[in-house]
Amino acid sequence: MTAGALLVGAPRSGAGKTTLTVGLIAALTRRGRRVRALKCGPDYIDAAFHSTASGAACANIDSWAMSPGHMAEVMEAAAGPGGLVVVESAMGLFDGVAGRTGHSGAAADIAARFGIPVVLVIDIAGQAQSAGAVAKGFAEFDPGLEIGGVILNGVASERHLRTASEGLAVAGISLLGWVPRSSGFAFQNRHLGLVQARERKNLAAEIAALADRIAETVDLDRIEGMARPPLDIRNAVNEAAPAATRSLDPPGQRIALAEDDAFSFIYPHMTAHWREQGAEIVRFSPLGDQPPPDECDCCWLPGGYPELHAGRIAAARRFLSGLADFGRTRPVHGECGGYMALGLSLEDGDGAVHAMAGLLPHRTSFKVRKLHLGYRRAVATQDCVLGKAGTAVRGHEFHYATIEGDAGDDAFLTVFDGEGRPLGAGGGRKGTVTGTFFHAIAREA
Repeated sequence: MTAGALLVGAPRSGAGKTTLTVGLIAALTRRGRRVRALKCGPDYIDAAFHSTASGAACANIDSWAMSPGHMAEVMEAAAGPGGLVVVESAMGLFDGVAGRTGHSGAAADIAARFGIPVVLVIDIAGQAQSAGAVAKGFAEFDPGLEIGGVILNGVASERHLRTASEGLAVAGISLLGWVPRSSGFAFQNRHLGLVQARERKNLAAEIAALADRIAETVDLDRIEGMARPPLDIRNAVNEAAPAATRSLDPPGQRIALAEDDAFSFIYPHMTAHWREQGAEIVRFSPLGDQPPPDECDCCWLPGGYPELHAGRIAAARRFLSGLADFGRTRPVHGECGGYMALGLSLEDGDGAVHAMAGLLPHRTSFKVRKLHLGYRRAVATQDCVLGKAGTAVRGHEFHYATIEGDAGDDAFLTVFDGEGRPLGAGGGRKGTVTGTFFHAIAREA
């Protein structure tokens, strides 16, 4: 690998690392660099912003769900001669599954395994010199990790910057730049994260303005200079590592893939693998009242925000009737939001109940909210689109919807959490139609 790489991390979620990473990617791209982005952990939304800023798909890389060899493949695909790979952390830099050191899903696992430096973003709202203590703690927490420097976010004034910089100097940590406190440089949030990139009408202009700001106050030369070619860990051997993994095999030769504002959560590494295996992906829009194309032999409904568009989905008669016709003879699979749309009904946040496809017997509610969050390992108890019976799939669950009463679905999976604790039977199946609340990331080879 000849591309240099670095990782942007932070002490916690909400520190502004996504906004800063997007601006950094755009500013470096504007300089003529071939920049590619990766997102640590199971995150679709941030990755879409990175893709817009770089002009290329942003894949996910995950130390819990992927084996070292699988991660190396993802890193290699992003790297290229003379290029730069910018990896963004999820949550806090060291946050992951307890008791899985090196394979916890934490961004620190990625930085340490590939030997790439970390740019630490510290939000200094409500503090000044204490930023130095925070940075020093992160620099010393894991001796195998290199903190290359700090970018201060949320700087309120020249005095604020000066005093926070003083704290970094005392700690012996380099200041790489700063970003002012301004709501104009923050992306809007909703219940699963940022409002999707595809929903923002002026995103290109927003990113351009953000790149201007980053170029003014961040030392791009130093950041480029600290990037380091990632180590090739393809043959890494570690008994504590998860089993060898790979992307899911294509569920069909020609896959009807739903894509619009309600259904958009599909991992780029997954679709890329499907194409590499010779499958064709044909996209269609349920919100545009388009049925799955009849020439396809499998239909995949990704997650997304069906709860925000339930009325439009219920009114999309061509889509619903076409989906029902498709599912009589060919596999249909839904993940999270797609699983919700396959049920009998969906109750939105205002309590209105909307009829869904009715291909599975469950009813879901977004009004009765409960957070479901965490890694999942699921073992198929019967042949399905995820693999043959006995196939283990690694993935992630993140939603607030609940199933009302007894779902009535026939489970086709045995599910475990990220620490290996059994969660019981999972998923739903009726004939050729299946669905899960978790998003698949990789299958154990």
